[in-house]
Amino acid sequence: MPDHVEKLLKQWQNVRPDLDCSPMGVIGRIGRMEKFISPAVEKVINEHGMSRIEFDLMATLRRADQPLTPTELYKTTMLSSGAVSSKLDKLVDRDWVQRLANMEDRRSCRVALTQHGVSIIDAAVEAHVANEKLLLQSLTLEEQADLSMLLAKWLGQHERDL
Repeated sequence: MPDHVEKLLKQWQNVRPDLDCSPMGVIGRIGRMEKFISPAVEKVINEHGMSRIEFDLMATLRRADQPLTPTELYKTTMLSSGAVSSKLDKLVDRDWVQRLANMEDRRSCRVALTQHGVSIIDAAVEAHVANEKLLLQSLTLEEQADLSMLLAKWLGQHERDL
């Protein structure tokens, strides 16, 4: 069953048979996948009472398994420092994270998940992973591994300049 991009490629083949449009197939499909992935991911995250940014901040803290500075958080999540500060304030108000004094630098603080925050993010991550499995269920585990490897190769090439 052809997808939307296949139809576009056939149209290009008809009007420009001299042009190899196969890169459009890869890039076009990746772009269209985001239209399906983002709403599905947002829905699950929102069901846990948080925004995507809040999820990213809390998941970063959970993965780190130690307090981080706001600077470390914004560099890891690629958010602006202002966005991190604003979201952290809301997470502190909800008792999901806490600010701790930074003994190494009194001008800074460290941020850690509270026990309540750990339970919130653990439940959200479990639902998130289950949702991602559903999103990929049309691919075998081997196909998923192959796709992951190919995407990692492409990203590795383009991320090294960041």
